[in-house]
Amino acid sequence: MVKLEKIRYRPIPVRDLLVEIKDLSELMIDLAYSAALFDNRELAEEVLELEEQVDELTYLINMNVMIAVRDAQDAELLLGVQAVASAANKISDAAADIATIVTQRIRIHPIVTQAFMQVEEHLVRATIAPDSILVGQLLRKLELASRIGVDIIAIRRMERWIINPQKIRLKKSDILFARGAPHGVDELRKIAEGRIKSWD
Repeated sequence: MVKLEKIRYRPIPVRDLLVEIKDLSELMIDLAYSAALFDNRELAEEVLELEEQVDELTYLINMNVMIAVRDAQDAELLLGVQAVASAANKISDAAADIATIVTQRIRIHPIVTQAFMQVEEHLVRATIAPDSILVGQLLRKLELASRIGVDIIAIRRMERWIINPQKIRLKKSDILFARGAPHGVDELRKIAEGRIKSWD
């Protein structure tokens, strides 16, 4: 939960805040399930960090809505906005609960793991090394989906999260979050880490 004293009001359009909170909560679900299924503490910790961002966005939405309300009619119209933000926040809280299973070393029953291992797509977290062939590349021009069967769904660049990053030029130390077939996500990790030096 975000500490209230850390939040400063910022006049951001409510629509932009809603889009961001929706994108982050969807990403959290993917990360949380992958963290639990593969017992990946790094992914779990990313989820818990994202939960703080979603909490902050929820407070910002509430503050912006309060400032926008002038009368009872405005209040009725904007009530739906707060309901959507609250629902997305609950989704992020549930994802964080799943991530906590991993950070607290609570083991998932093997039958659950076996069932979800049948899923064709896996999720990977990979950090771009300074000598990786990805450095300086425009993501959309790499055509990773057709080349190795993976999609980059998010990038964490220092403290900033970039969702749907197809127009982004990759930099060293970017942390990639990708979804795809097992062999594809494994190849992406090797490329990001500089263990594969050229495209086949």
